[in-house]
Amino acid sequence: MSRLQQMFSGKQKDILSVFYTAGFPKLNDTVTIAKHLEKAGADIIEIGIPFSDPVADGPTIQASNKIALDNGMSVKLLLEQVREIRKEVKTPIILMGYLNPVLQYGIEKFCKDAAENGVDGLILPDLPIDEFKTEFKDLTKSLGLDVVFLISPTTSEDRIKTIDELSSGFVYAISSSSTTGAKTGFTTDQEDYFKRIKSMKLQNPFLIGFGISDLETFSKACESASGAIVGSAFINLLKESNNFEADIKNFVKNLKDLSA
Repeated sequence: MSRLQQMFSGKQKDILSVFYTAGFPKLNDTVTIAKHLEKAGADIIEIGIPFSDPVADGPTIQASNKIALDNGMSVKLLLEQVREIRKEVKTPIILMGYLNPVLQYGIEKFCKDAAENGVDGLILPDLPIDEFKTEFKDLTKSLGLDVVFLISPTTSEDRIKTIDELSSGFVYAISSSSTTGAKTGFTTDQEDYFKRIKSMKLQNPFLIGFGISDLETFSKACESASGAIVGSAFINLLKESNNFEADIKNFVKNLKDLSA
């Protein structure tokens, strides 16, 4: 059982996954941020693999990708940083990114190096399901890597069931079919979508991402899902922070207090 699966077996509600971009704001901040997130009480650490053309992301994450790449971040360095994180951090770590950098690194080498250095799961939003079945599935399973797939409000129920069958760890339910970014509140249609996914009783837990930015949106997501993923709001915090330890502690505390 992976760290991710162990976490879900012990906790079913109010799970907070926090996303940030590797190498942002500074190249070596990746390790420091992960340590502070664990101390603050984040349940999952989701680290973004910087890419030059992050088309599904909003301006905040796009800008963090550019800064990270300008800082010199690479897939190789990120995996080395995860190994360093693992010396102290026991929280599940997921790498999220686009397929292109993974293909350039080499699929088999990437998966093996990720598992060896302490990565628990992967989210590759532009990985086609058919390609996963032929190129990734057996490999990731043999290495104990969970692979998380995304669903959206426009995903059919048949496809959601297929994605649920292929996913391990959890299913990532994006709240809207737009780019990432912190927003204020959810529409009635979005809330109905969350309830519809809950009523399907998926075999995997599901977490809601895109638009989670504050106490209200995190709490609302947790009413239907096992938890939520916060990204842009956290990156905005890192961009402005002069004290990672204090600011990350307060950020996590403020989100989780309302969900308790």
